[in-house]
Amino acid sequence: MASQSPASMQALLDNITAHVKAQMGAHDPSHDFAHVQRVLALSQRLLERERALNPDTIYDENAIKLAALLHDLDDRKYAPRANQPAEGVVKALLLSHGASATLAEKVHQITAHVSYSTEKSNPAKVSDLIASRGLVELAIVQDADRLDALGAVGIGRCFTFLGARGSEFLDGAEWELGNAIAHFRAKLERLQGSMKTAAGREVAGERARRVRVFREWWEDEVGV
Repeated sequence: MASQSPASMQALLDNITAHVKAQMGAHDPSHDFAHVQRVLALSQRLLERERALNPDTIYDENAIKLAALLHDLDDRKYAPRANQPAEGVVKALLLSHGASATLAEKVHQITAHVSYSTEKSNPAKVSDLIASRGLVELAIVQDADRLDALGAVGIGRCFTFLGARGSEFLDGAEWELGNAIAHFRAKLERLQGSMKTAAGREVAGERARRVRVFREWWEDEVGV
């Protein structure tokens, strides 16, 4: 675990928070700073529960906070690919704000493997990081991010992204409200099964049910 004084760590957290807020100011509400704040709050909630369930496991709370704040900073849907630092945007930013190399690398590894698509492309890598390399913080931040894609908030975010950016990702399909429902089936309803923590699974069960109920309402109203 990285060793930084409480004062320097708080300054780092404050500076990173301000940076992320500024960087995400122009994002649509599906991936804005409010989403980051919810993921941060959810990660703290999951951490508290996981500590109670696994008292012998050591969690790096500061790495969790920073990763929650930074998990979408390099999102390819919003971040330009050109002129990025070789060590990665997240790691470079943390180092520039005085984070230790150990902490910066840990947070980089978490944020680089949070996304659903990244895990889907190489599930063994994520499993290895958590189970074999002991990056337990990844499980918490990943679950927190996925929980914000479920439930009432997740439904709202899905339709918001469809309206704001959906036409860019349709691959020739019609741009219509039903695209969001298709996304429910393709991704959102599968997220419950991808939770890594017991605490995440507890919350995901109810939130996933809300998504399914909404989809059933939709299908009833449009006559599917």
